[in-house]
Amino acid sequence: MQQNYQDAMAMVRKFGKPDLFLTFTCNPSWSEILNSMEGVQRPEDRPDIIRGLPHAHILLTLDSESKIRTKDDIHKFVSAELPDTCTDFRLFQIVTKFMVHGPCGTININSPCMRDGQCCKSFPKQFKDDTEENVNGYPIYRRRATEPVQVGKYSIDNRLVVPYNPWLLKKFNAHINVEVCAPVKSVKYLYKYVYKGHDAASVKIQKEGALDHDEILSFVEGRYVSAPEAMWHLNEFNLSHKSHTVVRLAVHLPQQQPIVYQDGQEAQAIERAALRKTTLTSWFKLNKNDPSAHNISYSDIPQYYMFDKSTTNWKKRQRGGQNVIGRLPVVSILDTE
Repeated sequence: MQQNYQDAMAMVRKFGKPDLFLTFTCNPSWSEILNSMEGVQRPEDRPDIIRGLPHAHILLTLDSESKIRTKDDIHKFVSAELPDTCTDFRLFQIVTKFMVHGPCGTININSPCMRDGQCCKSFPKQFKDDTEENVNGYPIYRRRATEPVQVGKYSIDNRLVVPYNPWLLKKFNAHINVEVCAPVKSVKYLYKYVYKGHDAASVKIQKEGALDHDEILSFVEGRYVSAPEAMWHLNEFNLSHKSHTVVRLAVHLPQQQPIVYQDGQEAQAIERAALRKTTLTSWFKLNKNDPSAHNISYSDIPQYYMFDKSTTNWKKRQRGGQNVIGRLPVVSILDTE
């Protein structure tokens, strides 16, 4: 996960900060899922079908001509209001089914999001006649004070609507939270949230009759693997996807490259490493033999050359490498050499 996070930050350095942050949650009532059920089965009974579907975090970086720069641009991508039933009744049905938070607050103090009498997600929001751009954070979206509507046993207004994109909702018929994240300065937080790692659970181990009970050592943080995640791993599907290939480049001092080995095979691993070139040493050789590489920096070399792991040499690409990015590892300022 840490390597994937660093790969994502390499894309940020190349293309800039992301513009949209999407949280996509599966709708277990999709017809494709229900049609695959047998007998009295429910979607949760078929992890092989709903694998990978429950949740996805997506960060999108828009083309320079499509960047979100004004409040009108925000309104084109994101809405935080209930649709008009007269103009788009289908969208109204989807929004009231998937994009209403809680309800919580004074109308439902027992909602799971309530902490000490307050919603941990800061709902209900305040009414706003127009969108306010935030210098360092998500915009404060337009939420006009319109007449509330009845959803189930609760009366709902725009203060409880989760921001969404109308086209995506009608396309996928599911919960899709869309946030404009371009103003967010702490862009690292967004990617760390996406690559936060696997679910974990704390397990308490206690021996009956033990006198010297150590509470700290009694808790073990273990990885929790649900049935859908287990099925995803068994099918060898990727846990994450990036639009560009990120090539991880080596940086090391002479004869100090990292070596991976198994216990008891240290000597053989060192011998093999002495004969193999790294991406860095091979780049030195490339510049010695190929004048066309002289004007290409080390971090940009993967865009024009491909590293052949079998021969440990850089070879010129026959086709364009526009979707390839090189990434240098972080080097401490204390390593002055």
